[in-house]
Amino acid sequence: MSNSYDANRWKRFDDWDARPLRHDQFAVEDPENGFSAFAGAADPKPGLTVGNGRVASMDGIPAAEFDMIDAFIAAHHLDMDVAEEAMAIPSERLARMLVDMNVPREELVRLARGLTPAKLAEAVAQLNAMEIAFAYSKMRARKTPGNQAHVTNAKDDPLQLAADAAVAVALGFDEIETTMRVARNSWSNALACCVGSVVGRAGTLFQCSSEEAEELEIGMAGFTSYAETVSVYGTESAFVDGDDTPWSKAWLAAAYASRGIKMRCTSGAASELLMGYHEAKSLLYLEARCLCLQRGMGSQGTQNGGIDGAPLASSIPGGVREIWAENLLAVWLDLECASGNDARHSESEMRVAAKVLPFLIGGSDLICSGFGSILKYDNSFNPSSFNGEELEEFLVLQRDFEADGGLTPIEDASALGLRRRAVDALSHVLKDLGLAEPTEVMKRSVAVASGSNDTESFAPRDVAVISDRISSRGITVIDVIRSLYGGGFREEAENLLFLVKLRVSGDYLQTSAIIRDGHVISAINDPNDYTGPGTGYRVSEARRAELAAIRNVLDREEVLRREAASEAGEARAVEYRTMGPAERGADPGEVVVGVSPGFGTKIFRTLAGHPLSAVLRALRDGIEAGGGRMRVLRIRHTADTSFLGLSAARLSGSGIGIGIQSKGTAVIHQKDRLPHNNLELFSNAPVTTLAHYRALGENAAGYAKGDMPAPVVVPTQGEALGARFHARVALTYAIETKMCENNASPEALEIHFAEGADGG
Repeated sequence: MSNSYDANRWKRFDDWDARPLRHDQFAVEDPENGFSAFAGAADPKPGLTVGNGRVASMDGIPAAEFDMIDAFIAAHHLDMDVAEEAMAIPSERLARMLVDMNVPREELVRLARGLTPAKLAEAVAQLNAMEIAFAYSKMRARKTPGNQAHVTNAKDDPLQLAADAAVAVALGFDEIETTMRVARNSWSNALACCVGSVVGRAGTLFQCSSEEAEELEIGMAGFTSYAETVSVYGTESAFVDGDDTPWSKAWLAAAYASRGIKMRCTSGAASELLMGYHEAKSLLYLEARCLCLQRGMGSQGTQNGGIDGAPLASSIPGGVREIWAENLLAVWLDLECASGNDARHSESEMRVAAKVLPFLIGGSDLICSGFGSILKYDNSFNPSSFNGEELEEFLVLQRDFEADGGLTPIEDASALGLRRRAVDALSHVLKDLGLAEPTEVMKRSVAVASGSNDTESFAPRDVAVISDRISSRGITVIDVIRSLYGGGFREEAENLLFLVKLRVSGDYLQTSAIIRDGHVISAINDPNDYTGPGTGYRVSEARRAELAAIRNVLDREEVLRREAASEAGEARAVEYRTMGPAERGADPGEVVVGVSPGFGTKIFRTLAGHPLSAVLRALRDGIEAGGGRMRVLRIRHTADTSFLGLSAARLSGSGIGIGIQSKGTAVIHQKDRLPHNNLELFSNAPVTTLAHYRALGENAAGYAKGDMPAPVVVPTQGEALGARFHARVALTYAIETKMCENNASPEALEIHFAEGADGG
C-alpha cells in the first residue's frame, strides 16, 4: 500500500477541486482590455459644459467629437434645467444622498436627469456592496416587489408551454417570457403561452422573445403584452455591429407603445466586452451610457444587471458588486428595473444565492428577469439563477427572511388541475383553428411531466407547421378569444379579453406597471415611499401567511399522526407492562435502561426510523453479550437524556445506566458523576444504527464490570442533521416534556418481545 503522506499536495485541495465552484473561470483585472468593473483605462472624468442652451462638451468630449451615443444622451437624456445644479454636487455627496433615508427618492430622481454617464458611474462606485443594496431598496420605482418567469422547453412543445405557463401564473409570477430553440417556432410558442397564461388568473403579462421585427409583429397580433429584448449598447461599434442606432431603438419603443405594449430595453455589464467593442472602458461606465440612452428614448424600464454577460462580469474582481451597482443606476434614473438574475453567473449555489439575496430582501420591481420556472435543461435562455429544480428553495428563502420574492406556494393537486385545464384549452384552440389535433396520449403525458424528457407530444417538425399556419393565416388574439369562448373555456376567454382591453386603455404603459388582483399598479399609484424603518413595502399578515405555507411543515399533530402509523406495528412487536415503583437494584451485573415518558406510548420510532422495540432488543443483546443483564425503567419526572441516564444509573445495582429518549438520543451514565459528565453519548440519533445501540449496550456491560472499553463512535459525513431533523426533534421533545410529572417516581417495566419479531 502506498504511503498517502508521501503526496506533495495538501489533500484539502482535492476536496475543493470537487466542488462546483471549480467549474467557474475567473479573469485577471485588465483595464486596457476591458476587464475592469469600475475603473476602465479609458473611462472619462465627469464633466459638462453648456453654451447657448446646448451641450458643448460632456465627460471631457467636445460636442464636435460626440459619437452617436453621446449625441443621443446630450439631446434626449440631459435636462438642462437641472444639469448645472446636479453636476456641481460632488460625487461623494451624491453617494451619501443615495444611502441617506432622509433624502427623498424624488429629489435624487430629479438630480439624475442632469447627470452625465461618468458622473452617475462615479457616484455609485463610492458605495460598498451593503450600501448599494440599501440604496437600491430605497430607489426602486414601485413599492410592491414582483417576479418574472421563463417558460420554455427543449422541444418548443406548445402543450407543455401552456401547462407550464399556467403553473407559473399560479405561483404568482407577474410576467412570463418565452423564447424558442428554433426561431421558426415563435408564433406557436406565443400562442401556447398566451393561452396558458390566462388559466386560473387574469393579468399576467407575457412576451415572446424573438427577432425584433417578428416580435413586434407577434405583439401587433395581440399575443403578447410586453417586450424587453430591445438591446442597447454602450459603445458605438457594438451598436453598429448589431445593425442598430439609438434612434432606431427609440422608434421601436414608440412602435410598441403605440399599440399598447409595455416595453423595456435590455442592457448589461460585459455585453460590449463579449462583442469585442469595449473601448478599454469599465463595465459600469458603459452600462451608465446604456441606461442614459434608455431614459432618453422613453423606455418604461430596463432589464439589466449583467444579463447574458453576467458570467463574464462576475469573473472580474468586483464584478458582482458592479452588477448590483448598474441595477442601482437603473432605478436612480427612474426606470423600472427587471434586475438581471436570469443568466446563472456561477456553478456555485452559494455564489448564486449570495448574488440574488439583496434583491429578495430589499425588493425589486422584478427580482428575476427571469426565473426559470421550468427545469434547467428546458430553459432555452440557458439556466437561470433559479430554475424549476430550485423553485421550492426560493420559496423557503422568502419564508426564512419574511421577504416577498413575488411567489406563492401551490399544492400538488392544484398544480395538476391547472396543467390539465391549460392543455385542454390549448388543444381546443389548436383543433378549432385548424392548426393541429393533439391526442389524448400527448395531453396526459404533458399534464404530469416535470420536463420535456417526460413528454410524448409534438415532434419539432409539427411545431414548425403550427407556427407557420398561425403566421400565414393572420390569426390574432381575437380569433383565440372567440375559440376559447365557444369551446367552453369562458373564464380563459374573459381573462384574455381583459388584457386586450388594458392594451387599448394603455394603463400599464406607466413606469414599472404590473397587474395585481385585476388592477394595474405602477410607480404612479404604488410608488416606493421608503424613508426608513416602518415605511416602504412591508409584508402584510395575509401575505406572511402565504409565504409561510410551504411544504413539509410540521406541527405537534402531524408528528403524532406520523407516530400513530407506527403504533400498531409496535403493539405487535413489544409489550410494556408497568410493574409499579422502581427499586434500587442489588445485582452488580445489571445495566438499567431508563426510557423517556413517551417511549413506546406516544412515540414509536427514532429519528433514524428504527422501531423502539428494535432499539431495546439491540441494547439487550449488547448488554447480554457483554455479560450483563438489562432492567428497564420508565423515568417520568424528566425527558432530558443526561438525567434519564443518571436516574437509571442511581437505581442500578452496578451503578451503570443507559438513558434513552424516544427520538433515539442515548447516554451511558454512572451514578456518582455530574449530570452532563456522562461516559458515552449518542447525540446523532438520525445516523445511529441498531448495531451502534448494540455496541452501546455491550460497552455499558463492560463499565459495569469495571472495564474501560473504547467508546462507540457514530460517524457522520458532515450532514446538516439539524436542518433535517431539528423541527421534529423540538416537537417530539415538547410532547415528552409535557408528559413529565414533577417528583414522579421511576416505574419498573417488564418487556415482552413477540416471538420471531425483529422490530425492523
